[in-house]
Amino acid sequence: MNKKTIRDISVTNKRVLVRVDFNVPIQEGRITDDRRIRESIPTIQYLLNQGGKVILMSHLGRPKGGFDAKYSLQPVAERLQELLRQPVIFGKDCIGQDTFELANQLKSGEVMLLENVRFYSEEEKNDPQFSKKLASLGEVYVNDAFGTAHRAHASTEGVTKYLSPKVAGFLIEKELKHLAMLLENPRRPFLAILGGAKVSGKIDVIKNLIGKVDVLMIGGGMAFTFFRAQGRPTGSSLVEEDKIGLAKDILQTVFDSTTSIFLPGDHIAVQKIEQGAETKILKTDQFSEGWIGVDIGPVAIDDFVSHIEEANSIFWNGPMGIFEIPDFSNGTRKIAEAMVQATERGAITVVGGGDSAAAVEEMGLSEGFSHVSTGGGASLELMEGKVLPGIAALDEQE
Repeated sequence: MNKKTIRDISVTNKRVLVRVDFNVPIQEGRITDDRRIRESIPTIQYLLNQGGKVILMSHLGRPKGGFDAKYSLQPVAERLQELLRQPVIFGKDCIGQDTFELANQLKSGEVMLLENVRFYSEEEKNDPQFSKKLASLGEVYVNDAFGTAHRAHASTEGVTKYLSPKVAGFLIEKELKHLAMLLENPRRPFLAILGGAKVSGKIDVIKNLIGKVDVLMIGGGMAFTFFRAQGRPTGSSLVEEDKIGLAKDILQTVFDSTTSIFLPGDHIAVQKIEQGAETKILKTDQFSEGWIGVDIGPVAIDDFVSHIEEANSIFWNGPMGIFEIPDFSNGTRKIAEAMVQATERGAITVVGGGDSAAAVEEMGLSEGFSHVSTGGGASLELMEGKVLPGIAALDEQE
């Protein structure tokens, strides 16, 4: 985690190739959440102030290879221009003669955004020739795209073989600082709250946190797979049948460790997943056929909140219910509000990206945490103890 950053190098009059994460939601040409763009501003502004010629590259969505207007970064260039309050030159390609000419004409303090790197299938294949072409645009490489740091792609890992120095931007530095603090030296008690629909995406993180956290609380749809592993009724709630054995093993491992595990004592249940549906509060053993758990109930909320009030370090990834439907968002909101209060009293609170980050952003609470990660997959892989290729490739501090 001890990587060189943009503070450690000189960028004056140099072309600085910066991998940012501008993978933002766009509907009908309009950006609906610009948080990832805003998070990149400190790094971009610093490089411009230092006299760098800044060349930004990013992906957007999952285009099928080749240009697709729906996935163009043009709207991002326009929003970036507003945030930086200066012109942003837009390269209509990420490689190619015109792009190289534009890059070579850049003056100190100017900024350019390349078109979506995923318009080339070579990006995700980490193709060496494509990496080389991207690298030839810059003289220095900066990675500030935490959200893609767990991918060994051309723009995150491949370019580092052809460019030096290669350092982290401020966002990656901030992400590593907060996540490393939790993994390496947490203030105790250390509480992890995991939610979301499925156990399958969280297995490795659960395994890695057992023995590291004092308390592990599980909510969301994934709780029902654990209930089934305990032989409890789950009605028509979401259960990953092929993961029941694994859930049993996890419960046994936790039982043999220093970590305590808590599952929700009650749920909000419906027979139809829609706003305005008739709801019932069901205790864990009361689920019958036709009833679906869609949020944690009042007893569970009190339980979760009381553990949050006692914790000094908290990691949260995954909503407590189907938060996109207002009627089923109460559990997620109460967890978020309790964590904001915990932050105010001095606890370290980290939201691990993904849906939980989207939820706190939507609730207008994102400023109330110690840190809200910009990378769901990357933050989880880091919490799983995995090496992130996009970060491993950067220069180490002396």
